[in-house]
Amino acid sequence: MTLFNLDTLIEFLLGISLSAAAGFRVFVPLLALSMASVLGHINLPTDLDWVETPQALVVFAVACLLEIIGYYIPWLDHLLDTVATPAAFIAGTIVAASFAPEMSPIVQWTLALVIGGGTAGLTKGLMNILRITSTGVSGGLTNPVLSTIELVIAIGLSVLAIATPVVAGIIVIGVLIFAIQRIWKFFTGKPSSQPN
Repeated sequence: MTLFNLDTLIEFLLGISLSAAAGFRVFVPLLALSMASVLGHINLPTDLDWVETPQALVVFAVACLLEIIGYYIPWLDHLLDTVATPAAFIAGTIVAASFAPEMSPIVQWTLALVIGGGTAGLTKGLMNILRITSTGVSGGLTNPVLSTIELVIAIGLSVLAIATPVVAGIIVIGVLIFAIQRIWKFFTGKPSSQPN
């Protein structure tokens, strides 16, 4: 048995893409994953069978709807960001674990934590920086526009990840490189170099 093959690569790209989507909206990729597994499009490991239940699908759908509505309420969007940051990390970890190849649970969850949680954390960190900038520039008036963009990206990335994981994975790798650069620049405060 080989540890790495084409199926493993596709599962890795699917997991990382859904994890990235969790950084934009926590419950959208979980809803997409649950829906795809309930419809039989994706087969999840036995320790995540609960995601394949109709009850989980309903819970994720309600949570997704509440999250979407919450981001359009001015004072609640900042509160949601506070809660959504660790929640995105957890959701990214769960999603990545669902696509980890057959391995010991310790290795599976460690990889999921680093890769899935890290990916969700990076995309969420990028969106937090953009929201802080948006609030500072417009006094919060542009936050609903940013919320809509986040929602569209989360839905698009989740659907793309399930339909064509390779394309989604390539896009996510580009987004992660951009996120790392922006987060680094935000915390180091280094202005971009201007040509002479």
